Amino acid sequence: MKLRHFVTFMDLSGEEVRKLIRRAVELKQLKAIYEPLKNKSLGMIFEKSSTRTRVSFETAMIQFGGGAIFLSPRDTQLGRGEPVEDSARVLTRMVDAIMLRTIAHRTVEIFAEHSRVPVINGLSDRFHPCQVLADMQTYFEHRGDIRGKTVAWIGDGNNMCQTYIHAAQQLDFKLNIACPQGYDPEIELIQQAGQHCTLTRDPFEAANGSDLVVTDVWASMGQEDEQALRIKAFANYQVNDELMAVAAPDALFMHCLPAHRGEEVSASVIDGPQSVVWDEAENRLHAQKALLEYLLLPNPGRRIGD
Repeated sequence: MKLRHFVTFMDLSGEEVRKLIRRAVELKQLKAIYEPLKNKSLGMIFEKSSTRTRVSFETAMIQFGGGAIFLSPRDTQLGRGEPVEDSARVLTRMVDAIMLRTIAHRTVEIFAEHSRVPVINGLSDRFHPCQVLADMQTYFEHRGDIRGKTVAWIGDGNNMCQTYIHAAQQLDFKLNIACPQGYDPEIELIQQAGQHCTLTRDPFEAANGSDLVVTDVWASMGQEDEQALRIKAFANYQVNDELMAVAAPDALFMHCLPAHRGEEVSASVIDGPQSVVWDEAENRLHAQKALLEYLLLPNPGRRIGD
């Protein structure tokens, strides 16, 4: 079985993503006990705090019959300066997969380069592929395939935005990004996306006719000291009723959470009928179960009972 990682969305083809989404929907509907990862373990390395990432991966492994081990810098030699390469070499001789939620994206890359087992990026400063996989599952469930649709990203050109740039290429949709000056995603990613991606300063231009509107907090973890500056810079980038009114009539709203009502999104939108944020959050579990099955089993996606 060939070793595969999920470090960025580009590690999967568009067809593989669609296959995972179909499988995630099947697993979500499954009522029978299904333990394909019995006696397997997932090592989870957290440099940043988490709710959804930790609970979804731990629950996924429990439901699949395996186990998950939580590791923080306070509890391991990583926090005392052990080289990432050495930790990777040791840990991946003991567990069947590794998930990292790290500060620097390079940490995930180094871990994958020295790993014997699949490495999953649970979040880094550049990308958040597990979240966008769940987002795509949510869109497919509510509206069908996203191919040819238009997605509006409103706000910071952060790790979520940059993963949406990758997803636009792999799933063939149009991504309109609206960011204030100085908060753009990496220019190289926009250039690589070609016609799949546009950048504007006008959030209403980005949202016009869009099928999905997505945003995130204005100040992510580690940026708290920039909060006041960012509130000023993003003042005109709130997703509210006025902005949703220029999107398509059946447009959906998503947010990876946690959300700050009254800042990046109004309460009327996130708690309104177009919001699917709670389905989106739940789907972290199902999308990641499909991903774990795909990376760890020689015949992933087999029918239950085969």
